[in-house]
Amino acid sequence: KNDEKIKLKLVHTYGVVEAAQEIAFRKGLSDEQIDLAGLIALLHDIGRFEQVKQYDSFEPSLMDHAAYGVKLLFEDGMIRDYIADARYDEIIKEAIRRHSDYELTGELSPEALLQARIIRDADKLDNCRVKLEEKVENLIGMAAEEIAGLRPTQKVLLSIGSLSSVKSADRENKLDYWVSYLAYFYDINFKESFEMIKEGDFINRIIDRIDYSDPVTRAQMELIRTKLHEYMEHKLKGNVNPLDSYVPELLALSEEEMKASSETEEEKEDKKEEEEEMKEEENRIAQEERAFESFIRGVILE
Repeated sequence: KNDEKIKLKLVHTYGVVEAAQEIAFRKGLSDEQIDLAGLIALLHDIGRFEQVKQYDSFEPSLMDHAAYGVKLLFEDGMIRDYIADARYDEIIKEAIRRHSDYELTGELSPEALLQARIIRDADKLDNCRVKLEEKVENLIGMAAEEIAGLRPTQKVLLSIGSLSSVKSADRENKLDYWVSYLAYFYDINFKESFEMIKEGDFINRIIDRIDYSDPVTRAQMELIRTKLHEYMEHKLKGNVNPLDSYVPELLALSEEEMKASSETEEEKEDKKEEEEEMKEEENRIAQEERAFESFIRGVILE
């Protein structure tokens, strides 16, 4: 298991390098900036290898792998094994430190902010490949067939419906994890990254990897698909104005199911009451018939 996770992370690392340099190239950045983006991508998950060694897991609650990577590189001095020039240290440090944060906040220099955004997009882009190529069970610890019968929980629906990423702590079941992978698209920074997402058809392919057996989940995932495509096209056109939340529509699908389920229960209850009344009526008639027969026999005997 440990070796499989190491291999997965190595392949992911080189995938992120490729994605980061492609984003930088499409943005028309200088060769120096493209090379820097590639180096940051190469080192961005260096802390993950120690996490796998200690815990045999990528679960974010077990270790802040980004912070540990910064420690290895800049406190333990590993960065000099990769680049002799210290001029870029602060840019590399901040990009790696913030690459897995829920959101990119705080003040950064223009170049550090640019590189932080590139690595965050590149990481998500290669994660799309990972979600499509790796076994679902290896990714989140449950077979796709089992996940198919689950429903996303309310906190996760509130996040993705608000056009936001999902916080790790808000994920309660394995389908929540799958939905959170789709919510990553709301944290994409560049038009060029959306071009790559569209070219890879990642939205459709990730959604369609699970054959949702629960009708409510299936309807909610179709709504998420529609809204993600709308958002992507909005960003590809260069629009910066925010789109409206679709939380009410997502929650309404659950409420309609609950209402339908409630009505079904009422119908069952009504049917049960009718059956009980019919049984009581049958018993009453039977009692009257027995009483009449007894009366007739008494008359004949007299």
